[in-house]
Amino acid sequence: MTIEEVRGEIASIDEQIVELIAKRVALAEDILHYKHKQKMSINDENQNSVVIERAIAAATEHNLDTASVKEIFEILIRMNIEKQHELSGEGNLP
Repeated sequence: MTIEEVRGEIASIDEQIVELIAKRVALAEDILHYKHKQKMSINDENQNSVVIERAIAAATEHNLDTASVKEIFEILIRMNIEKQHELSGEGNLP
């Protein structure tokens, strides 16, 4: 494989990652409806911990740097929380 081919494959994977992030954030609306019905807070620390632990376990299984994966998932969680605040009319996103 040439370097251009490898970079092309990386670009394709990057696009897939962004698409998956968009799908994940889109689910924030479904979660928000449930939280409103159950009178739950938008930020669910227990669930955040479950997500982080699941990500760390997957990172370990794939021999990835767990600290970096943890940071990525903290960002993903923050994005969903911000989206839920936005959908509630409380956000500061455009």
